[in-house]
Amino acid sequence: MINRINKSPYIIIFSILSILMLDSCKKTNIYPEEPVIEFKSFEKIPNETGIDQEGYLTISFTDGNGDIGLADEDTLPPFNKGSEYYYNFYIFYLEKQNGEFVEADIPIDFHSRIPYVEPDLAQRGIKGEIEVKLFINNMSSTFDTIKFRTYIYDRALNKSNTIETSEIIIKKTL
Repeated sequence: MINRINKSPYIIIFSILSILMLDSCKKTNIYPEEPVIEFKSFEKIPNETGIDQEGYLTISFTDGNGDIGLADEDTLPPFNKGSEYYYNFYIFYLEKQNGEFVEADIPIDFHSRIPYVEPDLAQRGIKGEIEVKLFINNMSSTFDTIKFRTYIYDRALNKSNTIETSEIIIKKTL
């Protein structure tokens, strides 16, 4: 019986160390509370005649408090229509004009609402990718080189960094 009592503290210490070691094996990502985005890729989609009409923009994101996206019912202030926060994914179309990229005046609004993302309950941070299909051929312009500038907001109204795609050369005619 004395041997069991003497070994008891070692078992407790071993158990605590085992739990700590197992817990440290879980990969926990710690991200800043503001969303961080990164340009991943842009893939052009030519139409049936070979002219570039649309493309897929893919970005990655992280958010430390996991509050990315808006639900359909998120339309009360500050997410009301007309508010800066109604859209949470801002995309701007830029054309290379005389060697400089400028925001083009086009009839299409690329801004959109990222759908609500349920954060993993085991950790607060969230990461993922967003892919969006965009119109890329401004038919009222003769300029054939474009890029997109984008940023996002989370539900806490934290704004991400602003990124730009690489140059995209558009095949406008055959």
